[in-house]
This record gives sequence, C-alpha cells and structure tokens, in this order.
Amino acid sequence: MNKAELVAAVAKAAKMSNRQARLTVDATLNTIRKNTKKGVNIAGFGSFTVTHRKARRGRNPRTGEEIKIGARRSVKFKAGKAYKGMV
Repeated sequence: MNKAELVAAVAKAAKMSNRQARLTVDATLNTIRKNTKKGVNIAGFGSFTVTHRKARRGRNPRTGEEIKIGARRSVKFKAGKAYKGMV
C-alpha cells in the first residue's frame, strides 16, 4: 500500500473527502516525525524510537575492500501486542 492508497482507504473508512483524508494522514505522519526523538507510543499499534548505531567496519561488496561506516542514528519501530496478533 502506498500513500495514495492509504489516503483513499482513510477517506472511505471515515466517510470524508480525499482532500480531508490527505490532510489528516499528512498531519499524523508529520506529528510522528516531529516527535520520534521523544518517542511515540500508539497503544494497540506500536512505538517509534531513535536508536544509536556505533561506528563499524564493513566491506564494499563490489571490490571486497574494507570501509569505515560512521556512527549514526536510526528509527526503530516495534509493533504492539494487538498489532502483532492481527498479522
């Protein structure tokens, strides 16, 4: 499912126009993006957190040459119990 399909599904489920559904989906996603550093926990769905990855050594798959991969932050999603039960 892509974003357009999500908007159409929300519009149909909530009986609203596609424009209103797009604004709702955009607002929801932007709110999650802005608050991920603090941690976002949606009961019954899951939680979004920031994790820290240490610097490490890797290999270039094409040449086999060893390369240095820098430290970075990453977003982690952990599905909630109710959501796991549905899947």
